[in-house]
Order: sequence, then structure tokens, then C-alpha cells
Amino acid sequence: MTKSSLCFCAYLTAFLILAAVPAKAAEVKDLFGVDLPDYPGKEGRIIEVSYPPGAQDMVHRHDADAFVYVLEGQIVMQLKGQPEVTLKAGQTFYEGPNDIHVVGRNASNTEPARFVVVLLKAKGAPILTPVKE
Repeated sequence: MTKSSLCFCAYLTAFLILAAVPAKAAEVKDLFGVDLPDYPGKEGRIIEVSYPPGAQDMVHRHDADAFVYVLEGQIVMQLKGQPEVTLKAGQTFYEGPNDIHVVGRNASNTEPARFVVVLLKAKGAPILTPVKE
């Protein structure tokens, strides 16, 4: 297995841990990754996350700059110390490397939601780290 395949498997496994209800796990697709030559030791990753109806994430952090763009449906996001926001298709959200993501879920119990995340992070660092409240 190549290093790229191993990294993808590790990212996918970590992201799937986010689902609070196993029957309603998020599906994550690794779309693109590249080293950032102007920023030694950094990489950019693009992932697509699909939430089935009712899916939600566990509390976590990314240790990255994370730029979210909603493609379909509605999602609810909240960072520690900030108000909860509901985002619909075409809207964006930002998480900084020190932010703790306390709410991440599909706003609907009947419709799916899908979004893209662009991550700028340390090369080889995990996409997310679970956080105990």
C-alpha cells in the first residue's frame, strides 16, 4: 500500500469516528491533497463530507485552518464559546487551528447534507482529533 493510500485510510477512519450514531455515520471522500511549497511542512487537503439524515459529529478539533462550503442541505456548526449557526447550500464556515468544534450535524432528520472542507495543516497531521468535554 502506498503512503498516500495509508494516509487516506487513516484520514477516513478518523473522520468516520465523528459519527455519534453508527447507523448514521458521515461518509468522507478524500478529493485532493498537495504539499504547499511556499509553506514548508504544510499541506492542503480537500474532503467532501456527506451527512445522512440525523447524523452528528463528536466534539473535536482539526489543528488546521478549515474552510467549509455547503453543497447540499443544511448543517449546524458551533465552535466553543460561539453561537450555533445553521448553514444552507452556498454558505461558508471557518474553523481555526485552536478552535474546538462542539456541534457539527445535519440540520435535518429527513434530508441528507453535503459539504466540502479545505484544510491547511501540518503535513501528515491527522484531519481531526477527538476532544473530551
